Amino acid sequence: MIVEQLNLVDFRNYAVADVTLVAGPNVFVGRNGQGKTNLAEAIGFFATLGSHRVSNDAPMVRDGADAAIVRARLAHGERRVLLEAQINRQGSNKARVNGAPVKPAELPRYAQVVLFAPEDLQIVRGDPSARRRFADQLLVQRAPRMAGVLGDYDRVLKQRNALLKSARARGVRGEGLSTLDVWDDKLVQLGSDVITARLALARELRAPLAAAYTAIAGDDHRPEIAWALSIDGGGESDDGTTTASDAGAEAPAGEIADRFRAALAAGRSSELDRGVTLVGPHRDDLLLRIRGLAVKGYASHGESWSVALSLRLASAELLRAESRLGDPVLILDDVFAELDADRRGRLAELAGGYEQVVVTAAVEADVPPGLRARVVRVEAGRIVEETDA
Repeated sequence: MIVEQLNLVDFRNYAVADVTLVAGPNVFVGRNGQGKTNLAEAIGFFATLGSHRVSNDAPMVRDGADAAIVRARLAHGERRVLLEAQINRQGSNKARVNGAPVKPAELPRYAQVVLFAPEDLQIVRGDPSARRRFADQLLVQRAPRMAGVLGDYDRVLKQRNALLKSARARGVRGEGLSTLDVWDDKLVQLGSDVITARLALARELRAPLAAAYTAIAGDDHRPEIAWALSIDGGGESDDGTTTASDAGAEAPAGEIADRFRAALAAGRSSELDRGVTLVGPHRDDLLLRIRGLAVKGYASHGESWSVALSLRLASAELLRAESRLGDPVLILDDVFAELDADRRGRLAELAGGYEQVVVTAAVEADVPPGLRARVVRVEAGRIVEETDA
């Protein structure tokens, strides 16, 4: 897949912008705060329907405007597709494909993008929610139906938590809350689908993760990836840390629902006391290790960068292997300045194999020469120069 043209209206600091991109590498160069990352963010929006920098859409709308428009012409081989997203400051967003209105959830079917940014260090160093978000975004890119499953699970979880809080306030205990069984059934059904999909994803990421890490770091530190499941006594603790109990995580998918239901039954008294759901995929954590040690807390800065980069590159390899759209667009946002010379060279070599690569950098010299085929200079929300090597 290739993005041939990007058009922005009232997006971030751009009143209007038109950018032509080509196959192979494209570099956006500009000082910090000029808007180069905004261009990368706009491309990534079509794949994830969100930003890699903020949790809500309003900051993507230019100050003083009610909505931003992002258009992209994509090439899938000989086929051309025009995508348009209207990002509203308030209310639901709108979308079009080749001029015809569609639900925004349809856009990722046409656009596959893998974006790596400095914020991705939070995947390996941050709290479990960052790792769950990484996994779930990749699940949706690979199987768009999972967006509905994840959304339904969140809604059921909120309803169940509201019921538990109400019961706690009324002093209801034990069997006095029979309506909880109905929400348990829905939570188990949806949550089991999420857990099963996440376990399969971790299994499929292992080989490309190991290959990418060795290629980036230049060493085989035996990277590992596995889920710590709250239904098995692991997952996220109340203080945000992880109980590293991934025993049983590889059991057959058919057993997940039974284990989930048993964990809910065992913890009902505690849940009624505290007014919150204590087990389920919302409390699971993705365990990352190198050399047998948890990356969070033990890995060096360079190793953490290598793991985070490798997760994104492994994601790109999965999408590339199964997509009929061609390679995903690989975006490297402000990455090279953080890497030493060896890692820069290795990353450039890996990235060069993709159909299209978008790189942002404050200093052009930070980007290895092999990726500087096309340079777009950005200044204060304006495209000031586009040059080809």
